[in-house]
Amino acid sequence: MTIEHYGWNADRNKKWETWLEANQERRAGKDYVPARVTGDYGMGLKLVSDKGEVWGQVSGRLRHHTLLEGDLPAVGDWVIISDGEDTAVIHGVLERSSRISRQAAGNQIREQLIAANVDTLLLVTALNHDFNPRRLERYLIMAWNSGANPIIVLSKRDLSDCVEQQLAEVERIAPGVPVVAVSALQELGKEQLEQILVPGNTIAMTGTSGCGKSTMLNWLSGASIQQTQGVREEDSRGRHTTTARQMFVLPQGAIMIDTPGMRELTLWEEGTGLSSAFGDIEDLAQDCKFSDCRHQSETGCAVRKAMDEGVLPSERLTSYLKLQYQARKEAESLRRKQQGKSFSGKTRQGKQR
Repeated sequence: MTIEHYGWNADRNKKWETWLEANQERRAGKDYVPARVTGDYGMGLKLVSDKGEVWGQVSGRLRHHTLLEGDLPAVGDWVIISDGEDTAVIHGVLERSSRISRQAAGNQIREQLIAANVDTLLLVTALNHDFNPRRLERYLIMAWNSGANPIIVLSKRDLSDCVEQQLAEVERIAPGVPVVAVSALQELGKEQLEQILVPGNTIAMTGTSGCGKSTMLNWLSGASIQQTQGVREEDSRGRHTTTARQMFVLPQGAIMIDTPGMRELTLWEEGTGLSSAFGDIEDLAQDCKFSDCRHQSETGCAVRKAMDEGVLPSERLTSYLKLQYQARKEAESLRRKQQGKSFSGKTRQGKQR
């Protein structure tokens, strides 16, 4: 396969030429080629270029100039490499068209980049006991922040006795977003997803453990390319089957990225995702008496009025206010961390002089 099979196109080539022009001095006497990151296995990155597949490692220079971990290469990235003795060396990352990220697990405030340069993001949630519209709202915010086009996939529809009700509930919280209910077991909904499986289209799947991402990947590809496991019957919770982020070129020509299931999703940044995911509340807020209305106990709050009249579900407003608060809190923590790093860097430069 060539890199065209992995999504290389005229736009990528233009970014490649821009990088070459901006790095003429570094290129002297070196043979740089573009490659795409196709796998992240924790201890190493799998790459593909027109020279074939190779393992890659980030150069010391690139790692040194990376302020945040999220700026390091991730699956889906287009990178600049040169041949090393045992592995290729990654010298740079081409400008991304999209970046799907979350806040990394743990106490530290840092970004975890899940995938890059994704055109379509499938938000997969199962129609079993694990079905959770409030959690889906968080995934929608992540999707809108990423720059990719979201599609909600309701998997395991054969396990639900109220599919139409669940569909309606999801459509209420995601106006304008395509929603597809599928069942790999019963071969339902496949034709709707096949419309996006076009050559060159990069698709990523994300969702909780056990939601059926790997099963769906095997189903769409027509082959067992990912291992699958069952879920616990008593609570429908899944087990971590996929442990690495990996890219696959499907027979239809689309490029699919499978990602490990998430136990929890903490958003990395607010961006415009909150407004996009809660457009109904944002629209109602335009009629509030005060422009800085917090939609809690203010006089003339159009949002609270809509809730009292049954137009807006109370749990949706609660979710919105909670996510809005968390976004502000996380943004402030990140701002302080970046200020600390900037101060530390200036201090080191001062000592070197």
